Amino acid sequence: MLVPDTAALLIIDVQQAIDHPQWARWGPRNNPAAEDHIAQLLAVWRATQRPIIHVRHMSREPHSPYRPQQPGNEFKPPVAPLPLERIVDKTTNSAFIGTTLEADLRAAGIDTLIITGVITNNSVEATARMAGNLGFNTIVVADATATFARPDFNGVLRSAEEVHALSLANLQDEYAAIRSTREVLAALARA
Repeated sequence: MLVPDTAALLIIDVQQAIDHPQWARWGPRNNPAAEDHIAQLLAVWRATQRPIIHVRHMSREPHSPYRPQQPGNEFKPPVAPLPLERIVDKTTNSAFIGTTLEADLRAAGIDTLIITGVITNNSVEATARMAGNLGFNTIVVADATATFARPDFNGVLRSAEEVHALSLANLQDEYAAIRSTREVLAALARA
């Protein structure tokens, strides 16, 4: 695996809202260490001065904890942006819809995206699918993403681990490569 110097780290929707009780109604989320893994990647990206993009969901839903001016809209401290780091505000599940993300990446000569964040089967998957379709070399970091249990179409409750694994399987090879934090850090160390 190659991680070019221009590879951008995308941190999707890691905001206080992810801890809101509404998400826990189906059960606990998987991968409680996701923020720690994102923080490890973020530290290396900062130390090596690689591009970092924080994606913030700005919900238009009146009762969403992601709505602007709500405490849930704030970034979680371990992965909060520094003053000069880029923030992309989105109102849909994909970071590419209604934003200048694609144009900005192309203008900067960035063709590789390392995607982290929440929720695996929602904004992470939507962004990764679109990135792959737009021709970006896309890597989703499996242990730096997380989701929640969810009922399937037939009403059968699927665990957060099952939902996460199926979402990653949806992406694997067709839209993105799936890697671990360890694999990405090892590739950076070899670069």
